[in-house]
Amino acid sequence: MQPEMQVLSAARPANMMSFMDATKTCLQQYVGFSGRASRSEYWWFVLVTGIAGFVASMLDGIIFGFGLADPTWINTAVSLGLFLPTIAVAIRRIHDQGKSGWFILVPFYNLYLLIVDGEAHDNAHGAVPTNTL
Repeated sequence: MQPEMQVLSAARPANMMSFMDATKTCLQQYVGFSGRASRSEYWWFVLVTGIAGFVASMLDGIIFGFGLADPTWINTAVSLGLFLPTIAVAIRRIHDQGKSGWFILVPFYNLYLLIVDGEAHDNAHGAVPTNTL
């Protein structure tokens, strides 16, 4: 990293969270709505949920058929199992901006809060994410 970049992001996490670390963290904090989540933690977990949903849909199609009237038991189970961790990491991501988790209910603004970089200092929701387990 260039020295200029380190000065600009001195208080933010130095490294991006890895795919596996993000998955483990989000699943360990299954219903942990307090604290903060970095962008890398949130977006890696979004990728995990997308991959899990795709694989579950393919398994449903192989086992039960690909028709619209065919059951989707596996995909439903995976979606229900990942619902709370997904909401929890999204709320922690919004906390990284110093905002209330209730902003998850505000259309479009919540997407902005999920995309932008968080506050570079401690806020009411906790310390700056470390991106470590």
